Amino acid sequence: MKKHLIGPAVALILTAGFAAAQQATLDPNRFEPEIRKFEEADRTSPPPAGAVVFTGSSSIRRWDTLARDFPHLVVLNRGFGGSEAEHVLRYADRIIVRYRPSRIVFYAGDNDLARGKTPQQIAADVQELSALVHRKLPEARMAIVSIKPSLARWHLVTKTREANGLLRELATKSPHLTFVDVFTPMIGADGLPIPALFVEDGLHLTSEGYRVWKQALTPFLR
Repeated sequence: MKKHLIGPAVALILTAGFAAAQQATLDPNRFEPEIRKFEEADRTSPPPAGAVVFTGSSSIRRWDTLARDFPHLVVLNRGFGGSEAEHVLRYADRIIVRYRPSRIVFYAGDNDLARGKTPQQIAADVQELSALVHRKLPEARMAIVSIKPSLARWHLVTKTREANGLLRELATKSPHLTFVDVFTPMIGADGLPIPALFVEDGLHLTSEGYRVWKQALTPFLR
């Protein structure tokens, strides 16, 4: 009889441990140090009003050539690695609104899907972010960059396509939103992500990958 009790007991311990670990990763304040670094940088070198703000997850944060890629613009990189749409929403006043940008480039979603969020949850978070930005910055326009395909997360491609469809639909309903498709040009003739666009981890972008993003965003930023 004891043998039968061990299985459920161990399962309960493992479940509790997993829940605790997940809760730790979901600490709503875990990005606070990065946001404060942005604010410290602003105090040292105040950015001009009206810059184009790029924000979102590590695909934005790692875009080191932004200023060179768009030399005719004043760009401000406010991406923070590991973030999801809900985190950009949480810090929107501090990483978007405070700069009074003319345009915003937003990217998130693949971390959301990797953590188990549904396409509908992502679309809801982006819709809430869009509403907040439009309410506080009625003249600003925001580009929603599609969730990219990646080698490392190709198993999520069905959900990625569904989420992108919802984001595209959201953008068509609002004149201040633009949907920018980077998914399609990152897919090769074989129907898979183009390897040359990714670094060794199969997730983050190479310079070739960022060239694809630059080309896709140019019409919005022109």
